[in-house]
Amino acid sequence: MVDETYNLDAKVALVTGASSGLGHQAALALARAGAAVAVTARRTDRLEALAAQITGAGGRAVPFALDVRDSAAIDEVVGQVEAALGPINILVNNAGVSVVKRPEDFTPEDYDYVQETNVKGPFFLAQAVGRGMIKRGKGGKIINIASMMALRVFGKLALYAMSKAAIAQMTKQLALEWARHDIQVNAICPGYIETEMNVDLWQTPAGQAMIEAMPRRRIGTPEVMDGLLLLLASEKSDYMTGTLIPLDDGQVMM
Repeated sequence: MVDETYNLDAKVALVTGASSGLGHQAALALARAGAAVAVTARRTDRLEALAAQITGAGGRAVPFALDVRDSAAIDEVVGQVEAALGPINILVNNAGVSVVKRPEDFTPEDYDYVQETNVKGPFFLAQAVGRGMIKRGKGGKIINIASMMALRVFGKLALYAMSKAAIAQMTKQLALEWARHDIQVNAICPGYIETEMNVDLWQTPAGQAMIEAMPRRRIGTPEVMDGLLLLLASEKSDYMTGTLIPLDDGQVMM
């Protein structure tokens, strides 16, 4: 017997921050499961290459330029996505940034950059997509990419940790208020995963020392998120909402 556990045929997914890293991999995973995927980010050249990769493999993807800090652009792009692909069933709130400094050295500009990208953008995206889900009355899935930093602290990442803690609380709040609309809202809390943003770190003595201190002395690759992402995007997670799920190989216990 064939168990198509994560069959997302006829579903439409919107993924933010899809030009690289976890967002890029999320778009590939959703497309392989059958979803039509709207890939969004600021770097449109990368989005076009990703969309071409997906369509070349028999999937369906359309790129849309989006800076999640622009609230007006969010509403516009959500409308464009639904006009091109149909009603959005799945939102992956992945776009995020970080600034690494000691707390006494952060500037107001640093604060605005991190909070507007990591908190304001995801909230208003969830709002725009959630409104459509509520209006249609057929439920939906919102998957927020938080971080293990929502659950623990680490040096020089105060603004990032604050923003991800806000995403964790936003996840639970939206899950509570939208439960009656059959909208499941959950968050993945990844640990250290190698992406182009941090790949150089792991080659340094400091990076190698961090790896040695991890419970399993390794870091993940973006593909490690596929199974959990597809679970949360599929009907198999209909009884899950408001959950914060670590995906960190035990790193949160460090």
